[in-house]
Amino acid sequence: MDADVLVLGSGIAGLMLALHAADRGRVLVLTKRRAEDANTSWAQGGIAAVFDRRDSFADHVRDTLRCGAGLSDPEVVREVVREAPDCVRELESLGVPFTHAARGFALGREGGHAYRRIVHAGDFTGQQIERALLLRVRSHPRIEIVEDQLAVDLILDSRLRRRSENGRDTCWGAYVMHRPTRRIRPVTARVTVLATGGCGKVYLYTSNPDIATGDGVAMA
Repeated sequence: MDADVLVLGSGIAGLMLALHAADRGRVLVLTKRRAEDANTSWAQGGIAAVFDRRDSFADHVRDTLRCGAGLSDPEVVREVVREAPDCVRELESLGVPFTHAARGFALGREGGHAYRRIVHAGDFTGQQIERALLLRVRSHPRIEIVEDQLAVDLILDSRLRRRSENGRDTCWGAYVMHRPTRRIRPVTARVTVLATGGCGKVYLYTSNPDIATGDGVAMA
């Protein structure tokens, strides 16, 4: 095995998971360009979380479901809203310099929100999150980041013509291309995580960076 956990993607999802997973094994993070070239780095607004004393989880859930226009999963919304404050505190403990006011976080208000609940780090929230998490990941003895590695496809029992256990198609890692040389090799792991972000670049006009090509979505 190349690692216990293989994480594809170096944005907030992949880096946070890598930090947690490193408590239990060796983690390999692969990213198709520089580690900093993640969608996370471009997020400017902030993170919505209930910190205002007049606000509540119920109000945040109501606002989110209303703006979701029937497309949001209510249970997922409730879980995300409940966990948001603790996630913000964890990010701050990892070094993200969120902007503060006299009584705590300086909360902004954006469209669809009935109260101020946007926690931000100036106008560069995503960039500051990415910077802080990369510092933590790069200093962790059980995490390795390798850049310029494009995941091409997953290594599955069915692709190896092996009989899977319990009728499930087990994943053993990914086939990865080194972008400068275009050489492809298998990278194996006990657990493979797809944290490659969105697919905004499928549209002709988008504010998404060039790396947002939905690689993980395609593989899944």
